[in-house]
Amino acid sequence: MSETQAATDNRSSNYSEAFKQFICTDWAPYSSELPAPLPAAGPAVGRRAKLAAQFPGKRLVIPAGGPKARNNDCDYRFRPDSAFAHLTGLGTDKEPNAVLVIEPSGQSVLYFHPRVDRTDKEFYADSRYGEMWVGQRVSVAEMQALCGFACTDDSHLETLLTDGTPTLIMREVDPDITAIVDKARGGSDGGDDQLRIACSELRLIKDDFELSELRRACDLTALAFEAVVKQLGQAAKLGHGERWVEGIFGLHARHTGNAVGYDTIAAAGDHANTLHWIRNEGDIRSGDLLLMDAGIEVDSLYTADITRTMPINGVFTPEQRQVYDLVRAAQQAGMDVAKPGARFTDVHKAAVSVLAHTFEDWGILPVTAEEALADDGGQYRRWMVHNTSHMLGLDVHDCAHALRENYKDSVLKPGMVLTVEPGVYIKASDLVAPPELRGIGVRIEDDIVITETGCEILSDALPRESADVEAWMAGLLG
Repeated sequence: MSETQAATDNRSSNYSEAFKQFICTDWAPYSSELPAPLPAAGPAVGRRAKLAAQFPGKRLVIPAGGPKARNNDCDYRFRPDSAFAHLTGLGTDKEPNAVLVIEPSGQSVLYFHPRVDRTDKEFYADSRYGEMWVGQRVSVAEMQALCGFACTDDSHLETLLTDGTPTLIMREVDPDITAIVDKARGGSDGGDDQLRIACSELRLIKDDFELSELRRACDLTALAFEAVVKQLGQAAKLGHGERWVEGIFGLHARHTGNAVGYDTIAAAGDHANTLHWIRNEGDIRSGDLLLMDAGIEVDSLYTADITRTMPINGVFTPEQRQVYDLVRAAQQAGMDVAKPGARFTDVHKAAVSVLAHTFEDWGILPVTAEEALADDGGQYRRWMVHNTSHMLGLDVHDCAHALRENYKDSVLKPGMVLTVEPGVYIKASDLVAPPELRGIGVRIEDDIVITETGCEILSDALPRESADVEAWMAGLLG
């Protein structure tokens, strides 16, 4: 610690010898019973084998990452990197600064910081790892029982990573580990991008465990949407109703899952026309719509991603229904083509074709629908600027580093999970749109898995048709 650091250190403590002797004695022993394996540990075995087979002769290093500062010395709640979670089976907040190493032999070893004996100063003095600060940590034996493969403490990790074995690393995740590997390799990245691509593409086809977790995430999210609807009257009464909606959903996400899978969008009125509205600071008023885009991330870290646009008083106005029913027709067109053999982009093309032709019928396109849909057109994007689909899984935008040819330009295959989420966004300031439609924003989003014959809607617990939405809300609003 430098002289300046010492002069401004307001948090460290000095511990007397008497305290040290007292704090380390008379604790109940740790349980000798080992925990059951994590549910995701079994499926992770095959994933590690598939990844290793792509890189013969290479050591693969996949860090969990470390805590990220929110401000000063306060960290965000830890969430491991998705590739690490996928390959180890560890979820929730497990395990900061851990590193998965897959050796050229195929052997997997997890390096992490296990708990220390209560006689160690770390027990009471270390705010990062100490049991008095962060709770009881697991032992090597307990971690091995959870993961189902070899685990060890990380004290010799640097020596291992500098032994000359050809190594690839997920380099963006943990800068400290990456620096060690880079130094050992003489500064060359050694083809790390290929490992990042492979880890993403390994998640393109979901296995049975992943699909069961995604179904569960969708079901829990549907229950949280119901809880929000029940609170809409209170949200309107209290002011800052968008934040109340966000809070109710977040309560359910933390109670039934790990957290929200991404920042909740609770956009009332014209705020719905801002695609990534997460400020959620506005009021909720009877007669307006609420566009809510939210998903619960379960403890295994798989997340739902669902959007519903709901009339705050439970009944659509004719103009709101006009826009809503158009979006719903576009969504169904996208779902109808979501089947094996179709291209990923076909879902978007089918959905926006419905939108563009309706915009033409409304007289708001400056060209024909076909001209707007052409590559050198795109005028329909004034009211639907985003893509209709993205992959979903451990990340809300899963498989993000897959090659375009295997993702956006790919042919759909059974086991792929994606969203179908067209929208129409007519800003209050849009002078092209009919006055009666200005300020109306609608998105309807569901999560689907491609099956052998078509697609299954994982988020089917929530209604989609406008009449069904009204009937569902009537039963909840009372």
